[in-house]
Parts: sequence; structure tokens; C-alpha cells
Amino acid sequence: MIDAQFLGMLVCPSTRRPLRLATAAELATVNAAIARGDCRNRGGAQVAAAWAGALATQDGGWLYPIQDDIPILLTTEAVAAAR
Repeated sequence: MIDAQFLGMLVCPSTRRPLRLATAAELATVNAAIARGDCRNRGGAQVAAAWAGALATQDGGWLYPIQDDIPILLTTEAVAAAR
């Protein structure tokens, strides 16, 4: 999916802290919310399509989608992780 060296260079656009690959559980949670129609990104738009992958902030508070193996690191595209 994402090369480890490339992943090591990626940071959250808001905090400038490193990102990590989202866990299977984090991805399943966001996809369940998308399926229910309960998922809105930070920009306020409803997320309609399931995510194949995601990057997470170190604290797990925010998830950024990976689409076609490309991380979408726009602050408005982030989704708050369920806690």
C-alpha cells in the first residue's frame, strides 16, 4: 500500500506530527459510519464512499483517506475517529 519510507515523511497537515497507517478496527469503524450515512469530514461534507485505507494521527483522533494508493492530506477531508 504505502512504502514505509514514504510513510515516515508524511505528517498531519494540522499538527505537523507524524501519521501512521490506520488499524483494521479504525478503518472498519469509519466504514461502518459511512455505510450508515453518519460520516462527515472536517469540512462538513458527507462521506459517501467506503475507504480502502486511511492514515491516522498518532493519537488516533483523526483519519485521512487513502484513495487509489494516494493519501489525501487535506485538513477538510479528515474524519474524526470514533472514541
